[in-house]
Amino acid sequence: MATREGLLAEFDHEMAATRRLFMCVPEDKLTWKPHERCRSTGDLAAHIIDITTWSRPILDLPRFDLDDAPAPIEAAGSINDLLSRLAGHVSQARALLERSDSELNASWSLLQGGQELFSLPRAAAFRTFVLGHVVHHRGQLSVYLRINDIVVPPMYGPTGDSAARR
Repeated sequence: MATREGLLAEFDHEMAATRRLFMCVPEDKLTWKPHERCRSTGDLAAHIIDITTWSRPILDLPRFDLDDAPAPIEAAGSINDLLSRLAGHVSQARALLERSDSELNASWSLLQGGQELFSLPRAAAFRTFVLGHVVHHRGQLSVYLRINDIVVPPMYGPTGDSAARR
């Protein structure tokens, strides 16, 4: 399987799981947070969406300096707003993956203040900073739901809620 096809399959799977999770968030929990130093549910969901915007600098630029990063997107006011934003950003990110394997395997560097932090092939950077990062924060969001006794949907197979319904 070519690099592009593998990335597209992973991306589609992770974004579908993200959408399923977002659909479980009740409107009245968007401002809830488990601790004062934590993001609210709405802010965490907005951050997950924001992560998909890293696709552009990773796939379009040879390097990116964190000092030039745009401000994070604002929290959504409703679940419909979250789902709409997610769909738009996912569509844009997916289109950027339509690259040749040589483009996806080209080197990409992350800098801060002009200093290189590291370099990776673009495909590896995408897996790390977009896919892995989304999965990490989606895990946090699933814990937010669990703490609030909200059913957590399957992402990689049955959840504790799935087993309880059997």
